[in-house]
Amino acid sequence: MAISYKTIHDFSEQDLKDLFLSVEWSSGHFPDKLVIAMKNFKTVISAWDGDKLVGMICAMDDGIMNAYVHYLLVRPEYQGKSIGKALVEKVKDVYKDYLRIVVVAYDKEIDFYEYCGFKKATDASPMFITSLWT
Repeated sequence: MAISYKTIHDFSEQDLKDLFLSVEWSSGHFPDKLVIAMKNFKTVISAWDGDKLVGMICAMDDGIMNAYVHYLLVRPEYQGKSIGKALVEKVKDVYKDYLRIVVVAYDKEIDFYEYCGFKKATDASPMFITSLWT
């Protein structure tokens, strides 16, 4: 398996729907919105197995100090193959001169993000206003 990485912003609705629903993220039910979102993110790095979208990371930033990783997802059958770690490393390289890279991790993902170099805050909690269920 040779995974290739691309920095593109144009995706088909079907590719995004398949990827997001593979990890049971409710955003996958809105592929038309995801297509637009990908065009608006500052940084999008995708992982491909041939013509199959198997993972991606998306980040937004303020242009100088802070970057926020909004999406990091890898199809379940490709997890454990260092694709997620590679995507994080690529984002860390993009934002190497920034002072902070932030990610909101679900509890079951904390070990992975710590493995990638993130540290859990002891004095902060993520907060949301959302209509998404996952």
